[in-house]
Amino acid sequence: MGRTLGSFEQLVLLAILRVGEDAYGVSVQEEIERVTGRDVTPGALYRALDRLEERGLVASGTGKPTPERGGRRRRTLTVTPEGARELADTLGAVRGMAEGLDARIRSLAAKV
Repeated sequence: MGRTLGSFEQLVLLAILRVGEDAYGVSVQEEIERVTGRDVTPGALYRALDRLEERGLVASGTGKPTPERGGRRRRTLTVTPEGARELADTLGAVRGMAEGLDARIRSLAAKV
């Protein structure tokens, strides 16, 4: 396994996969916010995307010009095979560590 993915990096990769071939910054931000209820600032998202792209885990391209962007093109996003491997490794490790702990976690979380 390569360098461990942080939790936000995991969310970004998962959101790109969920959005699919139409993934771009705003759609990824909206997907993370919709599914997690977590506010995502554009700055945090684009810093994470730049880091992931530098590591070869995300590839970006240029989409078609759109009228709502004044004819400008969007930065489209895809998860690379290496990104998918690192995500699978990280999620597998988390699942392995969490296995059998659901009741204990819920019990501890219920304590105030």
